[in-house]
Amino acid sequence: MGLVRLVIVILVAACALAQNGELSITTEHPRLFLNARRLRLLRREHERQSLRWNQFQLLMSGHAKMPEPGFAGALYYRVAGDSAAGSAAVDWATGAGTDLRQLALVFDWCQDLLSEAQSKALAGKLARGIEQSRRDSSVGAVRARLLAAVALAGHVPEAPDRVVNETVHQWWEGTVAPGLRAGRQPLPRDDSYALMEILHVIRDNLNIDMREAAPDFFHELPMVHLLSYYPATWEAPENQYRIPVAPHPGGEPDLRRAAISRAAELSMVAYDTNAPETQVLQGWLMNDNFLLRGTFGIPYEFMWANPYQPGLSYYHAPLVLHDEVFGRLFVRSSWDESAAWLGYFGGELQLFQDGRATEIDPRADRVPLPLTEALVLFGGRQQQFEVTTEADEPVFVVGLKPKWRYLVEVDNEEMTEVTTDPGGIMALDLPHAAKTGVRWRAGKN
Repeated sequence: MGLVRLVIVILVAACALAQNGELSITTEHPRLFLNARRLRLLRREHERQSLRWNQFQLLMSGHAKMPEPGFAGALYYRVAGDSAAGSAAVDWATGAGTDLRQLALVFDWCQDLLSEAQSKALAGKLARGIEQSRRDSSVGAVRARLLAAVALAGHVPEAPDRVVNETVHQWWEGTVAPGLRAGRQPLPRDDSYALMEILHVIRDNLNIDMREAAPDFFHELPMVHLLSYYPATWEAPENQYRIPVAPHPGGEPDLRRAAISRAAELSMVAYDTNAPETQVLQGWLMNDNFLLRGTFGIPYEFMWANPYQPGLSYYHAPLVLHDEVFGRLFVRSSWDESAAWLGYFGGELQLFQDGRATEIDPRADRVPLPLTEALVLFGGRQQQFEVTTEADEPVFVVGLKPKWRYLVEVDNEEMTEVTTDPGGIMALDLPHAAKTGVRWRAGKN
């Protein structure tokens, strides 16, 4: 037993040293997303002529114009061994292609198709792309640099490892993760897919789970995605789309944004198949009505989806999510498409009813809003209400001062002190099934 404990201590210490020390990529190509397990799954989908593969093959064999030709062609080559598709991806990358992320995928996935001259030219293109984007700290730019660096490792000296270390130690451990733990502005929802690509690449090549630096954020992320869709779906010629919440709603939805949102969720499930949250997400994703069939979405759908992975019904998922760390609130009245929905995020309050979303002022004078699963009060100006709640129905007050102490008085109860979250949301626990008066006033911070 003593020897076992000693081995465990040594392994833990070795892992800590690897995570805190200099990082270096030593894995073989392909290094980006297509690890041995995923590649086996995709080739099995090809052999079985699955629904997703058939749709991907239909578009590629029909020479459909793919919005991301490097990504699509290189993926098709890597799975099916179609050298014509791979050569077309190489021609794009060594020619007019400028998207650093796609260039990295072609370089990594089509290594055996590159001539010496093409390899040298594309490596130079990747190195220049890394340097040209160094001042851009957005998640998308960090993702592209990281993919390029991992693909280049062993082909050019020093620069790839430097980028990997900067990404993990400076950008993530030094800046982003501490901000997430402290409850500062969360990463925007639209950055979820780029973030998941970063997580996959780092874990696949360095065996580091970056989620451990911000566990609460990643624990909530699948449910935040699930509850921050508008209830009604959008009918498009290729498939149905679930539409993610957008600031200042109006006009037709951005379907490419909706596709990337689904891709983010598919990649979350692929990253952690065992967590209850991602199992619920899998249940949400495996409805073939929403399978991405278009030229933009099908490469993502095919690469990340695992139809053999069991999921849990999202009908058992909570309909209320109060994120106290970042001050966000999402409420659905049901999982039906006709449901009412409320979302409060980034200081913006939206209400979805009767098939449309509207932005409302959280500080406006409004009557209490019953949403079946929760009751929302608007306390920006009004400081007292008389309400009746159903059993176990939570009550939230929006429009208050962020991180502020309030003195709350409920009928027949002693006065209590409640502090709002960073979004100015106050959660109240009121007596149920009885008309109750509740009052509050701002205290001193």
